[in-house]
Amino acid sequence: MNTAVVTEQTCGICLEDSRDPLDLPCGHSFCGGCLDEWRSRYGAKEEMRRKCPICRARIPPSKEMVTSLHSYRAQKQKLEDHNETSSERYHRVCYLLENAEAEVGADWDGVTVLEDKNDKQTVEMPDYIARAVGTGDIKSVLRWINANRAEDRANAKTSADMMEMPALCVAAGGDHMALMTILLQLGADVDSRNSAGHTAISMMFASSELAKVGVSDRIRLLLSWGASFFPGDECSREACIRKARIYGRPELADLLESELGGRRCEIINLSSQPELNGKTCVADEYLPDSNQYKVTLETKSKEVIILDPDNLKRRDRTPQDCGYYIEFKNGRTIRHDFDSSEECQAFVAAMNRDESQPAVTEEAEARAERAAAELLAELGLDDSPHEAPTGEDQAKKSKKKKKKGGKNKKR
Repeated sequence: MNTAVVTEQTCGICLEDSRDPLDLPCGHSFCGGCLDEWRSRYGAKEEMRRKCPICRARIPPSKEMVTSLHSYRAQKQKLEDHNETSSERYHRVCYLLENAEAEVGADWDGVTVLEDKNDKQTVEMPDYIARAVGTGDIKSVLRWINANRAEDRANAKTSADMMEMPALCVAAGGDHMALMTILLQLGADVDSRNSAGHTAISMMFASSELAKVGVSDRIRLLLSWGASFFPGDECSREACIRKARIYGRPELADLLESELGGRRCEIINLSSQPELNGKTCVADEYLPDSNQYKVTLETKSKEVIILDPDNLKRRDRTPQDCGYYIEFKNGRTIRHDFDSSEECQAFVAAMNRDESQPAVTEEAEARAERAAAELLAELGLDDSPHEAPTGEDQAKKSKKKKKKGGKNKKR
């Protein structure tokens, strides 16, 4: 009986079975992670990193590098078409384009791109949805996401001309905390990167963002959801700490320098208050003099206490265990807080069961709005842009009207 011998692809860097293998045109294969450590898919600064680690054959640019190149070219052309060649933005785009061309390499054939066999198909946001995300129009964004739940629209990206910006990055850049939270609750990847390698949190450390009042809240939100920092000139933790200090945000620099700063944690081994073990909290501030953290309990009381690092275990937020929940209802956002993570998880599970129903179509929504308008007219209420009456309010109005009618009959 003949038995076939199965041979696994071996990575030429770690010399183990390839994980997420990438095959180079020269024929050598490497783990996706190993090759990324050798030369980032977002750029290659050193000449040696542009070549195969084994045979020194030229490695073609990645999809991300080529996307950045095309995007900067399109932006440059658009500014030239509008005769904005003397603007600061134009000079900035020219600088970025020059860098992108250098990273791709002058000898690139203009066609060949390093293919990633395991790259998931990304949903591209239509321009009108990208604008809705940028302006914080939660209703339009949710309507588009719910229209096709088979697609991973929470992780949709803008077009290549717009740097393939993840929806979370667009919302973060627009300073829309509620929309950011809702996207994360729907499964948006907190570490999703645009074609230049930037994540939502690395973008928050740009000088223009650090000048904004709400940037600290956005950074803390992303940290509590487990945002990572990646090696590189602009995306590393060290680079973000340096920028925070340069642009007058020492509190953010101090936060990042501590291991658990800004992170969501679970309380453990607390003998003085054993009832708090298992509770979740957020490490708001590191106290270097005592090597402790000032934390806010994730309860309705929001109690603030001081804990040792040994009493904290990192527990990032997830869509199933998010600590609190932001609901969008009747054109408003409603925040639900809980006294335990178990309560929150049960609430989210119930919400997900409700959301598993078929998505409401625009036609059905229009009919519902007409019906609501007719009901308001019947109850003698104006259809003004003030706070919409709840079902309970409407029931009280109706009951009051009937009561009044009954009294008139007796008279």
